[in-house]
Amino acid sequence: MSIAKPARLSALTLAIIAAVTMQTATANMPTNPNAKPVTAAARSADTDQLIIRFRDNANATDVDKVLKRMRSEQRETFAYTKTTANKADVFRFNKRKNKADWDKLSGWLKQMPEVEYVEPDYVLTTMAEATPALPNDAYLSYQWPLLDALSGIRADQAWGYTTGAGSVVAVIDTGVLPHQDLLPNLLPGYDMIGDTFVANDGDGRDADATDPGDYVLANECGNTSNINSSWHGTHVTGTIAAAGNNAEGIAGVAYNAKALPVRALGKCGGYTSDIAAAVIWAAGGSVSGAPLNPNPARVINLSLGGASSCGTTMQNAINTARSKNAVVVVAAGNSNTDASQSSPANCSGVITVAATGKDGGKAYYSNYGNVVDLAAPGGSMNTGTANGILSTLNTGTQLAAADTYSYYQGTSMATPHVAGVAALMLAANPALTPDQVESALKASARSFPQTCNGCGAGLLDANAAVQAALGTQQPPPPPAPTDPYAVLKDTLVKQRDLWRAQNIVNYSYVLEQKTGTSTALRWKLTVKAGVVVAGINLANNRTLSSRDLKAQGKTIEQVFSSIEAAITNKYAVINASYEASLGYPTSAFLDKSTSTNRDDVSLKASGVTKL
Repeated sequence: MSIAKPARLSALTLAIIAAVTMQTATANMPTNPNAKPVTAAARSADTDQLIIRFRDNANATDVDKVLKRMRSEQRETFAYTKTTANKADVFRFNKRKNKADWDKLSGWLKQMPEVEYVEPDYVLTTMAEATPALPNDAYLSYQWPLLDALSGIRADQAWGYTTGAGSVVAVIDTGVLPHQDLLPNLLPGYDMIGDTFVANDGDGRDADATDPGDYVLANECGNTSNINSSWHGTHVTGTIAAAGNNAEGIAGVAYNAKALPVRALGKCGGYTSDIAAAVIWAAGGSVSGAPLNPNPARVINLSLGGASSCGTTMQNAINTARSKNAVVVVAAGNSNTDASQSSPANCSGVITVAATGKDGGKAYYSNYGNVVDLAAPGGSMNTGTANGILSTLNTGTQLAAADTYSYYQGTSMATPHVAGVAALMLAANPALTPDQVESALKASARSFPQTCNGCGAGLLDANAAVQAALGTQQPPPPPAPTDPYAVLKDTLVKQRDLWRAQNIVNYSYVLEQKTGTSTALRWKLTVKAGVVVAGINLANNRTLSSRDLKAQGKTIEQVFSSIEAAITNKYAVINASYEASLGYPTSAFLDKSTSTNRDDVSLKASGVTKL
């Protein structure tokens, strides 16, 4: 697959492509429900993408040396593909390696003082199990996970308090189809898949979250035969927010909540960097090249995973989502092994969900262990098709055809039950924090009717969880005194994040600066790869010397730093204004002490032009 060099690159982008190992966990669907699932350990563990985060103090020359050494000393060939929201760079390699080769390359890179961290861009996959069986009819009575008093979640009792109106749940998955039972509750989403092969829809990232099908042909993704499209995201979305009281189909756990589809899984799974971007965007965070999400989700469902540790890229994305008050619910995995070996189930700050069968005991495929928080119905089709989880689907084997309903099983199916209950809780009490939602879910979980070792606090109980949410409502605290420096810092951080989201590393702009009673300087500066490389004094149209540039030239980032230093040191006067669309400072007046002359600094930036 050829990789086109992007038109706009960061300081870190030299043409590199090398190979690093990736571990995948494919949600294999056997031809009958009694077939043994294929686990992550039975699959090859390769990736062709690597994430490298260079330290902030590494300049373009430093980075250039590291990349050249990798090319000459390690004999690697690679190319830049994109920069993540956390300023790490993703590179595409021309071949895959085994784990031993990846460890060798990773260890070599980590010795470099310019490298903050390095990790493979793992491909994660859906967590569904078993071939769905098509029922003749589909109604609420088929949804034992919602109604069964012994092994279900008792959703019908919770619906006496709330049905989820006002909550938004993001489903980061294969996308969604316009199923008649989903349309009333679907919000416009986003397709975060950057690779056209994985996307399988002919383009990269865009505002169309429709699932084009994730079918795999023989000899693709390590498979020896064709695999049909799963319509996995449509199934998961139905469990959460299929419309209720519409005289057809099924009812979602939170059937009056809104579902926000964010597509990050496609053909053969999805890259961690795309999934992490989806998490950030879903919660309302900024992702380069994508518009801000107008409907930030309070709950994020991740029915996906792979056999790996929790990487920095994914953990940072989860941290960002939590900082925006989003609850992140994750599948434990389907390998019947310790979930600490599966990401993002092993990440911090998530609610990790194991699966139970129709009898309320541990499902035969479900992962388990100390990282699991609680369990929910995921189905047990080895004891009968109808003991799976019924939800919305499509009859198409490759491309979408007609709406239908089908049974699936897996921790992918358990997870949306928990996400749906979290939506009910937040509809009942929007003031809950992510930690409070997790605590209430675990505290309200009930005992398992059958053995479920390593399944966390207990079996999900929607009714008890909603009552716990209502019981934790507290009167709002009195407003804290406003700290003007905190307000200034908050504004600066937001504007700097907006600027960084533009990913403009090569640009020119006009900088005016004046200190005390000195003559004002008005320079046009050229910045490349985040470094001032040239400039013209607009007062006389003369080229600036390297000495002048080093002494007084500033990048936009350095203008931000000047304002931040004044805030940190609590200058007596700080006035700052910012450009609305790009976020950079247009003017700043910084006076350390009003009683001292000649210590004030004035900075103005204008005319930013991308190069």
